[in-house]
Amino acid sequence: MKFLVAYNGSEVAKRALVLAKEHAKILDAEVMIITSMEGGTREKPEEIAKAKEDLDYAMASLREAGITCEGYELARGLTPAEDLVMFAEENEVDQIYVGVEKRSKVGKILLGSTAQYIILKAHCPVITVK
Repeated sequence: MKFLVAYNGSEVAKRALVLAKEHAKILDAEVMIITSMEGGTREKPEEIAKAKEDLDYAMASLREAGITCEGYELARGLTPAEDLVMFAEENEVDQIYVGVEKRSKVGKILLGSTAQYIILKAHCPVITVK
């Protein structure tokens, strides 16, 4: 089995990682940890460095538990939600883990909802953690 964890270093992403780790141990699954940024001039060097540091932390956490994992920093010009859904399909992922944060209706309209897009568009089951 292949699991994908949408990871940005937030507390809800860390909880999604913990749940994916628990499930991967039980099911002997491989875990792919994805950090997605749109790329180009939108991200600052310090944001890119933090994303790499967060990804390294997540991979170390899984490797310490004896779980096979790979980490990916994506910057393909897509929104993180589009990037994650496309990556999951391209890599035949069996399940996606994503953290959700509560937002107001206005916040969702203005900023969109990465988790909502993934839930609606993914080809496989999506496990959400809050």
